[in-house]
Amino acid sequence: MRPAPILQAEAARPGERMTGPPRAGATLREPDTIADADAAYSRFFRDQFPRVVRTVHLIVHDQARAEDIVQDAFVALYRDWTRLAGYEKPEAWVRRVAIRMAVRGIHRDQLWATIRQKLTIRPAAQPRDLDVIAAVQRLPRAQRAAIALFYYEDRPVAEIAAILGCTESTARVHLHHARRRLATLLGEEP
Repeated sequence: MRPAPILQAEAARPGERMTGPPRAGATLREPDTIADADAAYSRFFRDQFPRVVRTVHLIVHDQARAEDIVQDAFVALYRDWTRLAGYEKPEAWVRRVAIRMAVRGIHRDQLWATIRQKLTIRPAAQPRDLDVIAAVQRLPRAQRAAIALFYYEDRPVAEIAAILGCTESTARVHLHHARRRLATLLGEEP
């Protein structure tokens, strides 16, 4: 609770808060109100912080995270300390805020885990014939690209030509030469 400002004849000392416009020959100030509020908050913090951390730790099962959440709750409490200090049980207020923050955090983590699981890119099935892979790797770049696009991605020759930046007849030639070279490398008849 904030005490009413008192009238003081001398000017406010450095570090003191002025409230309202000064009157002729006098100033309004709140003596020690800020210092008293800060001292009361500090006492409250030292007394309640470990208790609230224990409670939140039981929810999140992580000491560091529990401390972070409780710190955020105490920051919210500090912002309105002058009002909340007048409550019958300000410790219940800060505990409730911390618990809500913890529960929201857990819910957010579970939701994010579900999203990550759904978005996980599963690797494409690898071809099992390692001899073919090794043989394809020995082809010149254009032929290797033509084989990969035609056989692995099932693209038509016109699209392969567009991707390789050549004519359709050149793409067919790349495929033809690649097939012959693969047959030779794998010991098969062309």
